[in-house]
Amino acid sequence: MEQPARADDCWTLSDGHAGNVRQARALAAAMGFTDARDVMLASRVPWRWAAPRTWPGSEQAFGPTFASSLVQPPRIAIGCGRQAALATRLLRVRGTRVVQILDPRLDPALWDVVVAPEHDGLAGGNVVTLVGSLHIVDDAWLARAREDFSILAPLASPRTTVLLGGPSPHIEGYDAAGVSRDLQRLAARVREEGGSLLATTSRRTPPEWAQALKDCCGNIPGLRWFAPTTPGADDSDNPYAGMLAWADRIVCTPDSVNMLSEACATRVPVFVLGGDAVRGRLQRFHRSLHALGRVRALDDALAPYPVEPLRETARVAAEVRDRLRLRD
Repeated sequence: MEQPARADDCWTLSDGHAGNVRQARALAAAMGFTDARDVMLASRVPWRWAAPRTWPGSEQAFGPTFASSLVQPPRIAIGCGRQAALATRLLRVRGTRVVQILDPRLDPALWDVVVAPEHDGLAGGNVVTLVGSLHIVDDAWLARAREDFSILAPLASPRTTVLLGGPSPHIEGYDAAGVSRDLQRLAARVREEGGSLLATTSRRTPPEWAQALKDCCGNIPGLRWFAPTTPGADDSDNPYAGMLAWADRIVCTPDSVNMLSEACATRVPVFVLGGDAVRGRLQRFHRSLHALGRVRALDDALAPYPVEPLRETARVAAEVRDRLRLRD
């Protein structure tokens, strides 16, 4: 028999990494669990090494607080990442319906539903695939961000937003010199047009990449925000949402699926830096974006082109609800 969803009966689980937290929360909200309880997992050795495989005593993998919570598990649990995949397995044994985001690298049948990006190549009867990653960026989110960051409105158009990530095992040969080269080309175009430049780094951005941004774009009107590199440092003043919302175009490094997915959920062109250096699974994701006409490689013109926002979260959430037999 189908059961109605209740917002106080869902947990999201992750290791606390921003990308995993954002995906789990996004799916929970899109499924109707706007008040889901966030559980941040701190796994212990040796279970940390084996996750999501279960070993004897795996109930203690996340400490006594999580172990005691298994006595009264939620009805729905949404996990993202390898550590969360172990936690969702433990909850499923106790009757929780579990959704695992990202390829758990084990048989998907160990979970009720697995949500995985197409570029992972995962298949199975209970696997739901999508292009890119889950996120909360839609028209309503962008409208709120424009209001929250209305201070950016007076900046000259076209407003170019730059999202700077960092090195990745899936990128070969794109280093600080390449970043600097591309930023110089971009800066020349912005100066020629007389627009403004908004740029933000991430916690993964190495100092030499951040310095390249300062050197190449320091005298262009706009706003630059540099993520704190100290673990646990507060980054609540990050204007990232406003930069997406007020952008006339977005320029993004190729390393982050989450960052590119959110950029592509806007209604403006997205240009990719260093895309030729991408390899492996990440390259498959980039090919999908190009095939959809959603991104283009950085060039000297940065000419606008027709855009259809890439927004997969609502579709995925509806399919997951259907598979779990949840009523509105």
